[in-house]
Amino acid sequence: MNERPEDLAELQAVLDRSYEEAGPHLRDITTPDRRLDAAQLAERLTGMRLLVLATSTRDGRPINGPVDGIFHRGRFHFGSSPESLRYRHLLERPAVSATHLPDESFAVTVHGDAELIDVHAPEHAEFERTLLDIYVPRYGEQWAEMLDGGAWYARIHPRRMFTFWMPEV
Repeated sequence: MNERPEDLAELQAVLDRSYEEAGPHLRDITTPDRRLDAAQLAERLTGMRLLVLATSTRDGRPINGPVDGIFHRGRFHFGSSPESLRYRHLLERPAVSATHLPDESFAVTVHGDAELIDVHAPEHAEFERTLLDIYVPRYGEQWAEMLDGGAWYARIHPRRMFTFWMPEV
């Protein structure tokens, strides 16, 4: 878990505000006993967590696809290639939605704006180290070379974020 107390406080405020503003149908499903707080969420989202990320085309059509999600400092991050369609979408329209749904007992959805970040910048050194710790043991040093070769990452700044947890399913 990479979250600091201030990250958890900010994340908790987003979760609380999101549920306060949610419609009745969502609140009926995600009752207080079926939600995770910020600390519980950060504990569950260690390592790489597959996300389905939605961007939009110029004419407003949604388009989604899988990305590796890294939850770091209370925010989802994801990467891709500068040649990807996703990258071009985000340069023009940073609004995104992403969902992590490993099974029917747990889900987290975030709606917000993606900010492209330079993982090699000094202010992102901790995140770069997290990436290397996750991927180099799995894929070898060539993964670090790929990161150095131009892969990009983005951080999602959440406007709304929802959790669902029902372990008895």
